[in-house]
Amino acid sequence: MKRVVVGLSGGVDSSVAAYLLQQQGYEVIGLFMKNWHDDSVTISNECPWLEDSNDALLVAEKLGIPFQTVDLSEEYKEKIVDYMFNEYEKGRTPNPDVLCNREIKFDVFMKIALSLGADYVATGHYCQKTEIDVNGEKVYQLIAGADTNKDQSYFLCQLSQEQLAKSLFPIGGLTKPEVREIAAEMDLVTAEKKDSQGLCFIGKVRLPEFLQQKLQPKDGLIVQIDKNDPIYNSEKSEDLSVEKELEFESQRLPYAPTMGKVVGKHQGAHYFTIGQRKGLNVGGTTDPLFIIATDVATNTIYTGLTSQHPGLFKKALFIEKSEVHWIRTDLALKNGEQMEVMARIRYRQPLQKATLHQFEGGMYIHFDEPQSAITEGQFAAWYLDNELVGSGVIS
Repeated sequence: MKRVVVGLSGGVDSSVAAYLLQQQGYEVIGLFMKNWHDDSVTISNECPWLEDSNDALLVAEKLGIPFQTVDLSEEYKEKIVDYMFNEYEKGRTPNPDVLCNREIKFDVFMKIALSLGADYVATGHYCQKTEIDVNGEKVYQLIAGADTNKDQSYFLCQLSQEQLAKSLFPIGGLTKPEVREIAAEMDLVTAEKKDSQGLCFIGKVRLPEFLQQKLQPKDGLIVQIDKNDPIYNSEKSEDLSVEKELEFESQRLPYAPTMGKVVGKHQGAHYFTIGQRKGLNVGGTTDPLFIIATDVATNTIYTGLTSQHPGLFKKALFIEKSEVHWIRTDLALKNGEQMEVMARIRYRQPLQKATLHQFEGGMYIHFDEPQSAITEGQFAAWYLDNELVGSGVIS
């Protein structure tokens, strides 16, 4: 009998995952990860992890499976929280959920599970895994979840073949309503529980307050750039190489505070992200202001009116060589090669037609349509049909 350790989070998805594995004849062990100790920055007074671990325990008891809690808060602080602070300090916007899967759930947690004699680790993610044969080698595919509304393959975009080999996603073929139905039939305490939001495991954290612990607030200017500014009409020189042309299309525009009018003040450029519209507290504009760029060196935020402002759109992005990650290593591009894919630059975004161009120094993704708010530090993921084949950090 194969042994599976399920990451029981205290939510409905992982509860049903554990039940389904049990039905499939696996020996199931439930493990709850405690990843956070500092309650001073969670928003709600109720202690989410305590409630969650309690729910996880009740589910394990109901299913009659062994249960224990592991405290990974030290690893979490070092691998996720410190990484976030460093990224924000550089003026980038990290994605802690993608990191948490790569560094915690499918690494630290997986190693603990395997040390308990597990053959597999299972989670309640809405994605699927298949295997194919490529030149006599077994290759694992990460496939989007059957529930297109809930597909979470994007969050697993940094996994490796080794990690996928040991992973199971029992609810990937179901829709959320089906999962809730199973939980209700089984009378699981989590059946009606709302989906958790916020950082992976920290609960709902107030990001500015969280960041203020490390990053000191400092006053800076909010500058508004006119949509007709000449910067948006800079001509690219003729006969550029493909690489140079892509470099031109993906570059950061060289904004300067003198280019626009000062419309307000802020507490620190590193608290803000491109495409953000709330939290600026600038009144008196006819349309909403959107952040089109931040500059942590000069501590300036650049904004533009409406979601159609030209400063929000770009047709290409760059990923440094060391940050290009292929789940399907057999498909990895060599220098000078290209590939047509569907790609997304954030979790909820519908897939976009794009072409990958691999060069010596890294990879460009060139989109058929201009993309809004391409944000440094976030992950771009690319798909062939419904299979996620690779990803990388936007630089």
